[in-house]
Amino acid sequence: MIADKDEIVKEYLPLVAKLARELKSNLPNNVEIDDLIQEGVIALIQSVDRYDPRYGATFKTYVYTRIKGAMIDYLRKLDYLPKNVRQDIKRLDKEIFDFYENNQRLPSYEELAEIMDLSVKNVKELYNDLLLKQYLNLDQYIFDVDNEGFMDLRMESDENVREKAWKSILYEKLKESINKLNEKEQLILSLRFEYDLSLKEIAAVLGVTDSRVSQILSVIFAKLRKYMEE
Repeated sequence: MIADKDEIVKEYLPLVAKLARELKSNLPNNVEIDDLIQEGVIALIQSVDRYDPRYGATFKTYVYTRIKGAMIDYLRKLDYLPKNVRQDIKRLDKEIFDFYENNQRLPSYEELAEIMDLSVKNVKELYNDLLLKQYLNLDQYIFDVDNEGFMDLRMESDENVREKAWKSILYEKLKESINKLNEKEQLILSLRFEYDLSLKEIAAVLGVTDSRVSQILSVIFAKLRKYMEE
Protein backbone atom coordinates (compact mmCIF):
# COMPACT_ATOMS: atom_id res chain seq x y z
CA MET A 1 0.00 0.00 0.00
CA ILE A 2 2.87 2.35 0.87
CA ALA A 3 4.51 1.59 -2.48
CA ASP A 4 1.26 2.42 -4.25
CA LYS A 5 1.01 5.67 -2.31
CA ASP A 6 4.57 6.62 -3.25
CA GLU A 7 3.87 5.91 -6.92
CA ILE A 8 0.73 8.05 -6.88
CA VAL A 9 2.58 10.93 -5.25
CA LYS A 10 5.35 10.70 -7.87
CA GLU A 11 2.78 10.61 -10.67
CA TYR A 12 1.07 13.81 -9.50
CA LEU A 13 4.14 15.85 -8.54
CA PRO A 14 4.24 17.44 -12.04
CA LEU A 15 0.67 18.64 -11.45
CA VAL A 16 1.78 20.37 -8.25
CA ALA A 17 4.58 22.16 -10.11
CA LYS A 18 2.25 23.10 -12.98
CA LEU A 19 -0.36 24.63 -10.65
CA ALA A 20 2.34 26.49 -8.71
CA ARG A 21 3.72 28.01 -11.94
CA GLU A 22 0.25 29.04 -13.09
CA LEU A 23 -0.50 30.74 -9.77
CA LYS A 24 2.93 32.37 -9.61
CA SER A 25 2.40 33.94 -13.03
CA ASN A 26 -0.50 35.92 -11.54
CA LEU A 27 1.31 37.03 -8.39
CA PRO A 28 3.91 39.61 -7.31
CA ASN A 29 7.62 38.77 -7.15
CA ASN A 30 7.71 38.48 -3.36
CA VAL A 31 5.68 35.24 -3.46
CA GLU A 32 8.08 32.29 -3.70
CA ILE A 33 7.11 29.43 -6.03
CA ASP A 34 8.89 26.95 -3.73
CA ASP A 35 6.46 27.82 -0.93
CA LEU A 36 3.51 27.14 -3.24
CA ILE A 37 5.00 23.80 -4.27
CA GLN A 38 5.57 22.85 -0.64
CA GLU A 39 1.92 23.53 0.23
CA GLY A 40 0.82 21.59 -2.86
CA VAL A 41 2.94 18.53 -2.01
CA ILE A 42 1.49 18.41 1.51
CA ALA A 43 -2.03 18.59 0.07
CA LEU A 44 -1.18 15.86 -2.46
CA ILE A 45 0.02 13.47 0.25
CA GLN A 46 -3.07 14.18 2.36
CA SER A 47 -5.30 13.64 -0.67
CA VAL A 48 -3.96 10.11 -1.17
CA ASP A 49 -4.92 9.28 2.42
CA ARG A 50 -8.31 11.00 2.39
CA TYR A 51 -9.74 10.27 -1.06
CA ASP A 52 -13.04 8.38 -0.97
CA PRO A 53 -14.47 7.36 -4.38
CA ARG A 54 -17.95 7.02 -2.85
CA TYR A 55 -18.36 10.80 -3.08
CA GLY A 56 -18.36 10.61 -6.87
CA ALA A 57 -15.32 12.72 -7.81
CA THR A 58 -12.44 11.12 -9.67
CA PHE A 59 -9.12 11.12 -7.88
CA LYS A 60 -7.65 13.48 -10.47
CA THR A 61 -10.44 16.02 -9.92
CA TYR A 62 -10.23 15.61 -6.14
CA VAL A 63 -6.46 16.02 -5.94
CA TYR A 64 -6.49 18.99 -8.33
CA THR A 65 -9.02 20.78 -6.11
CA ARG A 66 -7.14 19.96 -2.92
CA ILE A 67 -3.75 21.09 -4.25
CA LYS A 68 -4.98 24.38 -5.69
CA GLY A 69 -7.10 25.02 -2.60
CA ALA A 70 -4.09 24.54 -0.34
CA MET A 71 -2.05 27.00 -2.36
CA ILE A 72 -4.83 29.59 -2.32
CA ASP A 73 -5.24 29.15 1.45
CA TYR A 74 -1.51 29.77 1.87
CA LEU A 75 -1.74 32.95 -0.20
CA ARG A 76 -4.72 34.16 1.82
CA LYS A 77 -2.58 33.91 4.96
CA LEU A 78 -0.07 36.23 3.30
CA ASP A 79 -2.86 38.74 2.73
CA TYR A 80 -3.35 39.47 6.46
CA LEU A 81 -1.69 42.87 6.41
CA PRO A 82 -1.55 45.47 9.20
CA LYS A 83 -4.36 48.02 9.12
CA ASN A 84 -2.04 50.90 8.21
CA VAL A 85 -0.71 48.93 5.20
CA ARG A 86 -4.25 48.17 4.05
CA GLN A 87 -5.03 51.89 4.29
CA ASP A 88 -1.93 52.70 2.21
CA ILE A 89 -3.00 50.14 -0.42
CA LYS A 90 -6.46 51.66 -0.58
CA ARG A 91 -4.95 55.13 -0.92
CA LEU A 92 -2.59 53.95 -3.67
CA ASP A 93 -5.56 52.50 -5.50
CA LYS A 94 -7.44 55.79 -5.22
CA GLU A 95 -4.47 57.92 -6.29
CA ILE A 96 -3.99 55.84 -9.43
CA PHE A 97 -7.62 56.36 -10.40
CA ASP A 98 -7.62 60.09 -9.55
CA PHE A 99 -4.42 60.63 -11.54
CA TYR A 100 -5.91 58.80 -14.52
CA GLU A 101 -9.15 60.80 -14.33
CA ASN A 102 -7.25 64.10 -14.23
CA ASN A 103 -4.53 63.32 -16.78
CA GLN A 104 -6.00 60.56 -18.98
CA ARG A 105 -2.87 58.51 -18.51
CA LEU A 106 -1.45 56.24 -15.86
CA PRO A 107 1.12 57.56 -13.36
CA SER A 108 4.72 56.43 -13.03
CA TYR A 109 6.13 55.03 -9.79
CA GLU A 110 7.98 58.29 -9.31
CA GLU A 111 4.81 60.36 -9.69
CA LEU A 112 2.93 58.15 -7.25
CA ALA A 113 5.81 58.36 -4.78
CA GLU A 114 5.66 62.16 -4.92
CA ILE A 115 1.87 62.24 -4.57
CA MET A 116 1.87 59.86 -1.61
CA ASP A 117 5.04 61.29 -0.03
CA LEU A 118 6.66 57.86 -0.05
CA SER A 119 9.82 56.42 -1.55
CA VAL A 120 9.64 54.69 -4.92
CA LYS A 121 10.66 51.48 -3.14
CA ASN A 122 7.69 51.76 -0.75
CA VAL A 123 5.31 52.39 -3.64
CA LYS A 124 6.56 49.27 -5.42
CA GLU A 125 6.11 47.23 -2.23
CA LEU A 126 2.54 48.49 -1.93
CA TYR A 127 2.02 47.49 -5.54
CA ASN A 128 3.02 43.92 -4.70
CA ASP A 129 0.44 43.88 -1.91
CA LEU A 130 -2.14 45.39 -4.26
CA LEU A 131 -1.50 42.64 -6.82
CA LEU A 132 -2.04 39.95 -4.21
CA LYS A 133 -5.23 41.59 -2.99
CA GLN A 134 -6.60 41.89 -6.52
CA TYR A 135 -5.94 38.22 -7.23
CA LEU A 136 -7.19 36.69 -4.00
CA ASN A 137 -10.19 38.80 -3.06
CA LEU A 138 -11.64 40.17 -6.29
CA ASP A 139 -15.20 40.32 -5.00
CA GLN A 140 -14.20 42.11 -1.80
CA TYR A 141 -11.80 44.29 -3.79
CA ILE A 142 -14.47 45.50 -6.22
CA PHE A 143 -17.18 45.98 -3.62
CA ASP A 144 -14.72 47.45 -1.09
CA VAL A 145 -15.73 45.09 1.72
CA ASP A 146 -13.16 44.24 4.39
CA ASN A 147 -12.78 40.79 5.92
CA GLU A 148 -14.22 42.17 9.12
CA GLY A 149 -17.19 43.80 7.32
CA PHE A 150 -20.86 42.93 7.71
CA MET A 151 -21.07 41.35 4.27
CA ASP A 152 -18.91 38.60 2.81
CA LEU A 153 -19.53 38.10 -0.90
CA ARG A 154 -17.90 34.67 -0.77
CA MET A 155 -20.86 33.61 1.38
CA GLU A 156 -20.70 29.94 2.27
CA SER A 157 -24.20 29.68 3.70
CA ASP A 158 -26.40 28.53 0.84
CA GLU A 159 -29.27 28.18 3.30
CA ASN A 160 -29.65 31.91 3.73
CA VAL A 161 -32.01 32.97 0.95
CA ARG A 162 -31.64 36.68 1.64
CA GLU A 163 -27.86 36.49 1.35
CA LYS A 164 -28.14 34.63 -1.95
CA ALA A 165 -30.62 37.15 -3.30
CA TRP A 166 -28.42 40.07 -2.23
CA LYS A 167 -25.40 38.48 -3.86
CA SER A 168 -27.38 37.94 -7.07
CA ILE A 169 -28.46 41.59 -7.17
CA LEU A 170 -24.89 42.78 -6.67
CA TYR A 171 -23.53 40.67 -9.50
CA GLU A 172 -26.30 41.73 -11.86
CA LYS A 173 -25.35 45.32 -11.09
CA LEU A 174 -21.71 44.41 -11.67
CA LYS A 175 -22.53 43.03 -15.14
CA GLU A 176 -24.35 46.27 -15.99
CA SER A 177 -21.32 48.25 -14.83
CA ILE A 178 -18.92 46.16 -16.93
CA ASN A 179 -20.99 46.98 -20.01
CA LYS A 180 -20.26 50.69 -19.37
CA LEU A 181 -16.52 50.13 -19.75
CA ASN A 182 -14.87 50.78 -23.10
CA GLU A 183 -13.90 47.89 -25.39
CA LYS A 184 -10.25 47.82 -24.30
CA GLU A 185 -11.18 47.71 -20.62
CA GLN A 186 -13.70 44.93 -21.23
CA LEU A 187 -11.04 43.03 -23.19
CA ILE A 188 -8.56 43.25 -20.31
CA LEU A 189 -11.16 42.02 -17.83
CA SER A 190 -12.03 39.15 -20.15
CA LEU A 191 -8.39 38.16 -20.64
CA ARG A 192 -7.76 38.28 -16.90
CA PHE A 193 -10.82 36.57 -15.47
CA GLU A 194 -12.56 34.72 -18.30
CA TYR A 195 -9.46 33.33 -20.03
CA ASP A 196 -7.32 33.38 -16.86
CA LEU A 197 -4.31 35.00 -18.52
CA SER A 198 -1.50 36.12 -16.25
CA LEU A 199 -0.47 39.77 -15.99
CA LYS A 200 2.63 38.99 -18.06
CA GLU A 201 0.52 37.37 -20.79
CA ILE A 202 -1.87 40.34 -20.91
CA ALA A 203 1.11 42.68 -20.97
CA ALA A 204 2.46 40.83 -24.02
CA VAL A 205 -0.91 41.21 -25.77
CA LEU A 206 -1.06 44.95 -25.02
CA GLY A 207 2.64 45.65 -25.52
CA VAL A 208 3.14 47.07 -22.02
CA THR A 209 4.71 45.95 -18.72
CA ASP A 210 2.88 43.70 -16.25
CA SER A 211 2.97 46.47 -13.62
CA ARG A 212 1.19 48.71 -16.13
CA VAL A 213 -1.50 46.04 -16.54
CA SER A 214 -1.96 46.07 -12.78
CA GLN A 215 -2.44 49.84 -12.87
CA ILE A 216 -4.99 49.52 -15.67
CA LEU A 217 -6.87 46.91 -13.65
CA SER A 218 -6.87 49.25 -10.64
CA VAL A 219 -8.47 51.97 -12.79
CA ILE A 220 -11.02 49.48 -14.16
CA PHE A 221 -11.96 48.30 -10.67
CA ALA A 222 -12.29 51.89 -9.46
CA LYS A 223 -14.61 52.64 -12.39
CA LEU A 224 -16.73 49.59 -11.57
CA ARG A 225 -17.09 50.70 -7.96
CA LYS A 226 -18.03 54.20 -9.13
CA TYR A 227 -20.64 52.87 -11.57
CA MET A 228 -22.13 50.64 -8.90
CA GLU A 229 -22.36 53.51 -6.44
CA GLU A 230 -24.34 55.42 -9.06
